[in-house]
Amino acid sequence: MGGANDAETLIDGTLPAKPEDLFRRLDELDISFENHTHAPVFTVDEARAIRGDLPGCHTKNLFVRDKKERMWLIVCEQDAPVQLREMESVISSKRLSFGSPKRLMHYLGVIPGAVNPFAVMNDGTRSVQVVVDREILAKEPLNFHPLDNAMTTAIGANDLLRFLEAEGHPPLMVDLP
Repeated sequence: MGGANDAETLIDGTLPAKPEDLFRRLDELDISFENHTHAPVFTVDEARAIRGDLPGCHTKNLFVRDKKERMWLIVCEQDAPVQLREMESVISSKRLSFGSPKRLMHYLGVIPGAVNPFAVMNDGTRSVQVVVDREILAKEPLNFHPLDNAMTTAIGANDLLRFLEAEGHPPLMVDLP
């Protein structure tokens, strides 16, 4: 499976959630979703090659940090050009860089290639700020890995926002530069 490694723990010492934990949480919130399994993918290009005619908005999710060690999860359309230098003014930060795989695992409980907004359910310390590009909210459904890059889960835009709120991660809504 391409998701979180059970041997790794989160920053608070707990084990990361698994896809079945996410699906249970979505059911608790009465959020409809559709899940598809596929070979593990690690890049947008790999996902594009294997997904076939899966409808909806396909996304990329970038885990970044700044010089003060603040962290963000940027959620946008897969082809959106994201320049970290330009994002600095959008999120009021300086010197953005990609977070390390270890930091990603410790705060969001996923590996590179499986980064997704559902992973905030692992961020019990509320250390990661979610940033959502408004453009994706006009597209239905939204497709994300459900904590595992061998699956894709489709969810409605309003349901994504409701999930993030319920997990204590109200998103910062932005227009990407």
